[in-house]
Amino acid sequence: MSEDAAGTGVAAQIIGLLAARGQTAAVAESLTGGLLAAALTSVPGASAVFRGGVVAYATDLKATILGVPPDLLERHGAVDPEVAAAMAAGVRGRLGATIGAATTGVAGPDPSDGKPVGTVYIAVAAGPGAPVASTAVRSLALRGSREEIRRETVTQCLRLLLARIREENA
Repeated sequence: MSEDAAGTGVAAQIIGLLAARGQTAAVAESLTGGLLAAALTSVPGASAVFRGGVVAYATDLKATILGVPPDLLERHGAVDPEVAAAMAAGVRGRLGATIGAATTGVAGPDPSDGKPVGTVYIAVAAGPGAPVASTAVRSLALRGSREEIRRETVTQCLRLLLARIREENA
């Protein structure tokens, strides 16, 4: 099975589980530039559960639109696990979703914020009022082209999102 087919299968499972439970999802993306939202909305029936997405590519938008604390961005830059967690919690809250997912990182071709190409953080925040501290965050060290890094980030974020949905509803 190809990576795209595997990603589509995971996205379909996510949409199916959310629909069956009357839950919703929202995404906040930086390096993936909308690819995560596209993966979820490629599934028939996604409109019943997908609230929307925010592509906050510019660092200042992470603060103004998603509510990431500006001092956190000043201290650590946009490529940071705490920033990913705040993005996930922020999009969940701002878009009124049950669960929020986020991606931030460096796809290349050059390092950014002192982080090497392939440094990626993904996060999933679930549950009403879930504090950032309880958000699931994963660090990834990816290799490959810019496109490969972006696609693998989507795949890994979908997997984390599915795991968190299953965990929340176990």
